[in-house]
Parts: sequence; structure tokens; C-alpha cells
Amino acid sequence: MSDKRYLVLAEGKSGDPHYGKTARGVMRYAPEKVAALLDTERAGETEHGFPVVGSVNDALCFNPTTALVGVATAGGRFPPAFREQIRSCISKGLDVENGLHEFLTNDADLVELARRHGVELRDLRKPPPDLNVPTGENLEVPAKIVLTVGSDCAIGKMTVALELDREAKGRAVASEFVPTGQTGIAIAGWGISVDAVVADFIAGAAERLVVEGHRRGGELLIVEGQGSLLHPHYSGVTLGLFHGSAPHLLVLCHEAGQRYVNDDERYPIPPLRELADLHERTSLIARPARVACIALNTRRLDEDAARRAIEAAEDEAGLPAGDPVRFGAERLTAALLAD
Repeated sequence: MSDKRYLVLAEGKSGDPHYGKTARGVMRYAPEKVAALLDTERAGETEHGFPVVGSVNDALCFNPTTALVGVATAGGRFPPAFREQIRSCISKGLDVENGLHEFLTNDADLVELARRHGVELRDLRKPPPDLNVPTGENLEVPAKIVLTVGSDCAIGKMTVALELDREAKGRAVASEFVPTGQTGIAIAGWGISVDAVVADFIAGAAERLVVEGHRRGGELLIVEGQGSLLHPHYSGVTLGLFHGSAPHLLVLCHEAGQRYVNDDERYPIPPLRELADLHERTSLIARPARVACIALNTRRLDEDAARRAIEAAEDEAGLPAGDPVRFGAERLTAALLAD
């Protein structure tokens, strides 16, 4: 819906860059969809220019159409306060979109409440029921496919993909951001959350996504990466997405100065050149991929240190490097388009 307006449910996390990732992502990359945020701890304040309210009633004057669960929670489940807010949203006639692992559509009471009020419950992580293994159509998509990959989780793979897509569109390139997680789906309005797909079908889901991205007009498909090949918990999702999307090019994301995966000394992060080689060796045999550039997350550094870190990353990897959020995506986008 082009006229969708979100009331973002962000109780206690509206200013949190990690647990409020969905809220912050939508505010930054789909601000036209945001009406207000609900966070009783910050009622009357603003966040990124959007009003923060203390109740669903207080939000109605901003004309929301849909409530979006904008936070991550422990175990992906709803705390009691959230459940009450969702019931209130439904009672006020708002659709509800949810990106947690606990599905609203599995809750009989909420489903009945939604039916009575004529609203829709949408679980963004709920995969399509007809997924299967890849067919090989991923190798026939007439578009350049780019995948963001990383040295760890939660270092900005989605953000980098969105910044590259924005820059490419600014150059009149027919670019399409391909969402693979709940925040990306909320921003773009389509996609599959691959971390909720049965393991055997992750590659098939990724294939379907790149086919759909081209159907939507994309000649440059920038696929949102998930997990990390280095991560002891989430490497399986990463590999399925990698092989199923069949990228031509990779953007390697890394947080400046980080030495260990998840800050766990048992899992050291190798030098960037070795990490690039690992990804290239792991790519699909039928579609060898090349790392085109390094996206460096410099959020913990001051500006001078950030520029030095980028220069050091370029020297270490022998590839163009930059922080697309802090310094713009021009250099990295140029590296993708030059291939």
C-alpha cells in the first residue's frame, strides 16, 4: 500500500540502535511510511523528527494505518506490555505487521480480535508455504546480482545494501534492493525473511527473491545479506542465501577494529584479504563471485580515525573501501558498476 502509515511500536527501545533496529531502519529508509512511534518511556519527545507518543489513542491524530513491531525482543517473543499494545492497535482499527519469530497469526485470540475489527495481521517472518530448492533460474536472471556479506552479524549489511541501492538509483541505474529480513521487508514492502525458512529451502527462497527483483525492474539487484560465514550460529543461513542468490559480486562488510566474531575470542576474524578469498572460494561453482569492495562500519571512530581505517582497509584488501553511511556510497557503487 502506497498510503501505508506506520505507528512504530518501540516500547523502551525507540532510541536503541540494536534492539530498535527495525524502527530505526524504517525511519531512515522509508520515512514517508512513518506516522509516529509508541514508547511510554519517552512520550512527548521526538526521534529522528518523528513524534513519540505514550498510547495508541495519542497516536491516532497522526493518522496511522498500520502498527509495526519495531523492536527485537529476547527470544523473538512478545513481552506482556507489547501484547496489550497490539490488542489496543487492533481495537482501534489498525493492521499489525510483526517481524518477531512469534507469529501473531498463530494466536487465536488476536486472530479473532482482528476478524471482529476487520484488520489484517501480517507476520513478516512467515515464509511462503510453497518454497522448494532452487531450479537454476537464479543463473538465468538477466541482471547483475550483488550480495552484501560480512565478518559478523549486526554490522550493517542491510544498511550498506540500502545505501548502495540509493546511490545507484541516483545515477539513473535500474537498481532494486532485495530484502531478506523483517526490517528490509518493512522498508521495501516485499521480500522473504530467510532466517525463518526451513534450511533445505533457504537457497530456493533466495532464488525466488532475485527472480522477483528482476521482475520488479531491477537490472542491478542488491541483495541484503544475513549472518556471516564466520559466525558459529548463523553461517547456515548465510551460505544458503549466498548460493541461492547466485551473486556476481560481493560487498564485504566489516566493523573497523573488530577482532573477534561476536566478541568471542574463540572465533578470530581473519585479515580482510583472507576473508575476501574465503568468500570467493565459497561461492557457487556455477557462478563464481568476486569481492568488489569493502564497506567499513566506522561508527566507533572519530572522523580522522575513520578515514585512516578506510585507507588501511584498502591497503590490506587491495580493494576500494569506504563507509557509505558516513562518507557516502559513491566510491563503492562505482566499484560495482565498473565491473
